[in-house]
Amino acid sequence: MVCTGGMLLAERWQVVASPRARWYNAGMWTRNELTTAFAAVGVGAGDLLLVHSALRRLGPVDGGAETVIDALLDAVGPTGTLAVPTHTWQVVNGAQPVFHQLYTPSNVGALTNVFRQRAGVLRSLAPTHSMAALGPRAAALTAGHERDTTPCATDGPYGRLRDWGGKVLIIGPGLECCTFFHGCEEWAGLPTAVSPGTTQLYSIDAAGTVYPVALHGHCINTWDQYPRLEPGLQAVGALTVGAVGACPLRLLDARPAAAWVVARLREDASIILPSA
Repeated sequence: MVCTGGMLLAERWQVVASPRARWYNAGMWTRNELTTAFAAVGVGAGDLLLVHSALRRLGPVDGGAETVIDALLDAVGPTGTLAVPTHTWQVVNGAQPVFHQLYTPSNVGALTNVFRQRAGVLRSLAPTHSMAALGPRAAALTAGHERDTTPCATDGPYGRLRDWGGKVLIIGPGLECCTFFHGCEEWAGLPTAVSPGTTQLYSIDAAGTVYPVALHGHCINTWDQYPRLEPGLQAVGALTVGAVGACPLRLLDARPAAAWVVARLREDASIILPSA
């Protein structure tokens, strides 16, 4: 599906090909405009929504990352739950094996670090692939992540996102940033999904409790092949593509997306494997 409604703000923004012309014509995005754009691509009240973002693709926002978060919360409403990845795989590894729930910064974007420090947000305790969430289902979504021995276990937050009918919104990048597909690799049982051996890591919660985690980590880079999944996902109605001004938006419906991707990977895993 292609959502032309995502361009409803184009009249104000006069969407143009030239970045220089866009900066000249554009003001700052407001909270209400962003909420309208997110709703136009398919985000709705009550949604369980995981968001990946590259804020530089949005351009100037009145209030910066906090406004983007407010707009996302407006879009899902008080009965919805907003989540972001707060991954730390760049800094937590065998050489530096300690993750702290409060103090270890996320390495996947500015919005994730602003969000994880917002009042009421809960962050899971996975040492490399934690998730932070706010809303009625936040506690249930993030619970027990430190017990998982892989980053995207079927009974962990990414599996719950699938099972609970959640959505994944990507603001700016393409599907290459979508960690949910790493989960699909695990759920499909691909031998390349995670390492055969484990790395001993440690998660520390806000109270100072230490949780040892023997983790099977991701062992090959498949993320740059994920855009190859886009046509098939659109064909089965699991992916909606829109835009806010010149910034692309992609909304993934987690349950049908996982069903299609897992089945496709079991048929032919080469679709996401790097070229030799």
